[in-house]
Amino acid sequence: MLTELSKLKQDEPLHQDMRIAGKLVGNPRRIEIRNPFNGALVGSVPKATADDIRHAFKAARAFRSPLTRFERSRIMLRAAELLRANTDAISDLITAEAGLCKKDSLYEVGRACDVFVFAANQALVDDGQVFSCDLTPHGKQRKVYTLKEPLLGAISAITPFNHPLNQVAHKVAPSIATNNRMVLKPTEKTPLSALLLADILYEAGLPPEMFSVVTGDPAEIADEMLINPDVDLVTFTGGVPIGKYIAGKAVYKRQVLELGGNDPIIVMEDADLEEAATLAVSGSYKNSGQRCTAIKRMIVHQAVADEFVDLLVRKTKAVKYGNPMDLQNDMGTVIDARSASAFEAKVNDACQRGAKLLFGNQRDGAVYSPTVLDHVPADCQLVAEETFGPVSPVIRCTDIADAIRISNSTPYGLSSSVCTNRLDYITRFVRELEVGSINVREVPGYRLELTPFGGIKDSGLGYKEGVQEAMKSFCNTKTYSLPWN
Repeated sequence: MLTELSKLKQDEPLHQDMRIAGKLVGNPRRIEIRNPFNGALVGSVPKATADDIRHAFKAARAFRSPLTRFERSRIMLRAAELLRANTDAISDLITAEAGLCKKDSLYEVGRACDVFVFAANQALVDDGQVFSCDLTPHGKQRKVYTLKEPLLGAISAITPFNHPLNQVAHKVAPSIATNNRMVLKPTEKTPLSALLLADILYEAGLPPEMFSVVTGDPAEIADEMLINPDVDLVTFTGGVPIGKYIAGKAVYKRQVLELGGNDPIIVMEDADLEEAATLAVSGSYKNSGQRCTAIKRMIVHQAVADEFVDLLVRKTKAVKYGNPMDLQNDMGTVIDARSASAFEAKVNDACQRGAKLLFGNQRDGAVYSPTVLDHVPADCQLVAEETFGPVSPVIRCTDIADAIRISNSTPYGLSSSVCTNRLDYITRFVRELEVGSINVREVPGYRLELTPFGGIKDSGLGYKEGVQEAMKSFCNTKTYSLPWN
């Protein structure tokens, strides 16, 4: 598929087939992928049948990888090299199918490279433990050893539209590192990047049975991804309603669910307001605001709120948006016109409930402007729910207790940003915020691809992603003991 990316420059669509155990599998029924900015046909993919899904999982379960740690590491390093060598063309594909601006899609390719490099290094780490047994009066002269083994069955992975390459990398790299087999269903909105990554991994030397990509209508194939008897674990990134459906459907299978967030930036009275406003703009508008860790609420101490809002509006007005292929633009489109219309409706509802629109709320198809509101009621739909777009709603608070109360008032608990220099504030935020991550003087989404990532409450089941944590989730632990005299 790499050789076909040149078609994008000539506006020729990419008509791709599924990759099932390395074989191209088509179907006369197709799903069209259109550019969110101009509606142009980017490509099409097959609508898989339930039988296609069953075949993919059967082939995955039957395969036992002979790859050594060194071989797995080498494959992933080679995949990272191929990604870097083709960064611009791959970012064009991401921009075409997702509407993300070139700045964001170039950044995404770089992050995917990081995932494979970290996973390549972790594949070389011996993950066993040793326990001496003569630790109690009734102990014995023995040692207990542990080792990690791949799952007996396959991993079922389902990914969303907002990071069509990097979200897939986060699933498949830990799977390769642990010698597992994975069947991936990317969202039908942005499947082409996932199919491209499969080809890159095959070219890097990955046995095709270790990674299959199926495409189709969730109404027809989603249940098979969850209940198939050859599936041992389901890993999903996406919205809460679908995550809860998965939890109820895939009853006796391991589940790793990353379900989004309603992340705040909390700006206290002692904060560097220039820094805080810069973080607020970056955290709100990067990736068109379509990140689970995007800033969805700005909780600002009333003593500095006026000055902060002035800075926020000035910096927001400087954000260039529109054609995602224009390298000068800081923001492209959102995923589709329906989403943009939903953001507009939520902003209008907030204004009817007393919020003050200071900038934005302009919509043209899937293009939605960066938007700032002040005096937003903490219980209105715009901030009580996750608004997955480029909106900056400011909620004013009276003190740290009020800030913590507002932050914890939603069902979500993924991440957060705290702008303060007071150690007593920081320690209280770390102790009392009901979230999985707290970043001091940084955006909520800051992390390394290696570090643990995930939330609580409606943001997930408490299990973590990130290369190391995913590798732990994707393994069985076996113990064995030996005499030790």
